[in-house]
Parts: sequence; C-alpha cells; structure tokens
Amino acid sequence: MANIMAMLRYQPSEVREPPIAKFLFNNLQIAWVWTILRVWLGWQWFDAGRHKIDNPAWVETGVALKGYWARAITVPEEGRPPVTFGWYRSFLEGMLNGEHYTWFAPLIAWGEVLVGIALIVGALTGVMAFAGGFMNWNFIMAGSASSNPLLMVVAIGLMLAWKTAGYWGVDRVLLPILGTPWQIGPIGKTAGGEVSRASEQGAAAAST
Repeated sequence: MANIMAMLRYQPSEVREPPIAKFLFNNLQIAWVWTILRVWLGWQWFDAGRHKIDNPAWVETGVALKGYWARAITVPEEGRPPVTFGWYRSFLEGMLNGEHYTWFAPLIAWGEVLVGIALIVGALTGVMAFAGGFMNWNFIMAGSASSNPLLMVVAIGLMLAWKTAGYWGVDRVLLPILGTPWQIGPIGKTAGGEVSRASEQGAAAAST
C-alpha cells in the first residue's frame, strides 16, 4: 500500500520520449534520410505548382479550381459522393458560390511552388511541411486521394523531424538565428528589445 501511495505522489518533471523516436527525429546521423525525403517531397510540390502557374485557368481566372470544387460537391444518384463530410461540402459550396476560386486558385499555385522551393533548399522545413500537409489534407477531404496520402505521411515525418530534416540545408544556419517560440534566437531577442524600449518610451511620454 505504501508503495502504491508513493507511486501516486510521484510527479515526473517530463515524459521522456522512446529511444526509437529520439533516434528517428533527433539524431543527426540519419539526417541524410530526411534530406532525401525532404528534397523528394519538395520536388513533388514544385513540379505540381510550376504547371499551375503557367496555366491561366489557375493564375488568372481560377476556373480550374472552380471545376474541381464543382465536381467535388456533386452528389451522384448512385454511389458515394466525392466529399464524405457534409460540413466540408458546405464549406466548398460557400467558396464556390462566393467565387473565391478567383483568388484562391493562384494562392494554391504559388503556394505549391513556394513550399516546394523551401523544402528543396531546407528552409523552415517544419513550417513548410505543415503547409504542404495541410494542402494534402484539403485535397483528400475534397475527395482527391491520388498521391496525397503518401505526401501527407512524408510531411508528418518531416514535421516530427524538423530539427534534423533541414540540417543539410538552409535551416542549419537559419534556425539558430531565428530560434523558436520557446527558445528565442538573436533576431527575436533584438526585435523584442526594440519593442520593449519603444513601449517604455511611449509610457514615459504618456506620463509626461
């Protein structure tokens, strides 16, 4: 009984990750594996986006996305509709009726190119992998499977391995400078100091 009470009173300061997770996502020895996956995923996005930015139906009129949304919300007389969830179908209907495809289509096209380039060079890998994964999720929700599930799985892996996936890339220099929300880098400290000084000066001016 005493042992049980002692276990209940025990308050660990942190939950340690499994050794396999630490090896896969934090070990620089396998950074080359994530580099290959990162560059491959980046090329998939860049290749998809570069064809769209050369297509007026994507970057000028948006009719390509209009047709895609129209097909996605169509409910066939027999069989299952492309969109499984009604709330997402309603969302697409609202976007379609509001003609938001006119600005959303070029946003997707250039977004794919940007995500692709950033992943290829290894800049903000975790953030860009999240952006790409979010696009994959939306394509899947709209009923387009294709290669999206595979791309999304790779994106999730890159997000988990964000500290090492961009090591052989721009992140090797960029991340120590920018830092993270929980560990501010030199740029963040400088910007924070300037904001703090400006606030103090504003408060002093207001008091006088």
